[in-house]
Amino acid sequence: MSRVNRTPRTDRTAPLDDVSKAIIEQLQQDGRRSYASIGKVVGLSEAAVRHRVQRLIDGGVMQVVAVTDPLELGFARQAMVGIRVAGALEPVADAIADLDEVDYVVITAGAHDLLVEVVAESDEHLLEIISGRIRQIEGVVGTETYMYLKLRKQTYSWGVR
Repeated sequence: MSRVNRTPRTDRTAPLDDVSKAIIEQLQQDGRRSYASIGKVVGLSEAAVRHRVQRLIDGGVMQVVAVTDPLELGFARQAMVGIRVAGALEPVADAIADLDEVDYVVITAGAHDLLVEVVAESDEHLLEIISGRIRQIEGVVGTETYMYLKLRKQTYSWGVR
């Protein structure tokens, strides 16, 4: 499982132009949309759209993926785990991000230092992830688990600014 690094890039030389933003918006609406149909909307050739999309992917600006509901795919448990850390946050966040069952890690300000989304095959599996692995990571001083009962909304079509 690959990890997406969403750390803001400070080496970007120029902000996204309006055409790149329009391409992103088209893909947010439908990630399977063809480059030719995107090109008609944004005024570029299919090859030019393909090149821009690849540049956006290679630059870490976006990724095109299938978003699923893990509970519908046979995973019995999905949970958000709030984690309190003593010491440096980044090494703990990186160690947790390396766990296959973790699909989201964010460093936060507030009651928890990290918020982590976990997908598990069973209650026993979730317990093993939290107690047997996350709580064993050096620097973790506490966890609070929020079990998902039903996914009501998950969208990635907020557009670009």
